Amino acid sequence: MQQMSTWHEIVEAARDLMDRASETGRRALLGLTGAPGAGKSTIAERLAAELGEGCMLAPMDGFHLANRVLLDLGARDRKGAEDTFDAAGYAALIERLRADTDEVVYAPEFRRDLEEPIGSALGIPRGVPLVITEGNYLLVQTPAWQRARACLDAVWYIEPPQELRHSRLIARHVAFGKSAESAREWSLGSDERNAEFIASFKPHADALITLG
Repeated sequence: MQQMSTWHEIVEAARDLMDRASETGRRALLGLTGAPGAGKSTIAERLAAELGEGCMLAPMDGFHLANRVLLDLGARDRKGAEDTFDAAGYAALIERLRADTDEVVYAPEFRRDLEEPIGSALGIPRGVPLVITEGNYLLVQTPAWQRARACLDAVWYIEPPQELRHSRLIARHVAFGKSAESAREWSLGSDERNAEFIASFKPHADALITLG
C-alpha cells in the first residue's frame, strides 16, 4: 500500500490522476475514506481548491437518510452508522459519474447546520476530469458499496493520530449544537463504534494518508 505523509505528495498524486484523465478523455474518480473526524472533507475541499476547475466534489454524506426516516426505523440515535445511508443511491450516482454521459449529474450534499441531506445541490458537468468523493464506507464489502468501489480509480484511507481525530470530532459536534458532554459521549460511543468498523476495511485501500 502506498503511503503519503505530506501535503505535497497528496496533491501531486491527485494531480497525476487529473492529468491522465485529461489526456485520455476518461474521467478519474478518487475516493477518500477513513473514520469520523479523520479529515476527509477538509482534505477533499483543499484538493479541489488547489487543483482548480478540473476537479469537483461529490461527497457520500449527501446520502444520509433523512431524520424522519431514521426515526421511523428507530435508528436516529445511530445516525452515521453504515445502515443509515442510502448505499444503493450512492452507488447509482457514482456509476453515472463513471459513465460521464449526462450533460450534468446533480449530487446531494449534507448540511451539518440542518443535520439533513439536500438533494440535487451539486452540479457536476460532463467532461470534468477528476471527481473526488469522500465518506466513511467506501471500502465496505457489501454489494452496494462494492458497486461504487468498482467505479473508483483509487481509494485513499486517511488516518491521523487518534487523539487528534477525537478532538476534531468533539469540536465539530459542539460547533453544530451539542453540549460538550454530549459531544464527547457521541464521539467516543457511536462514532467510535463506526470508526472500528471502518478501520477493518483499511487493507482494501490503495494508499494510506498519515497527515498530522
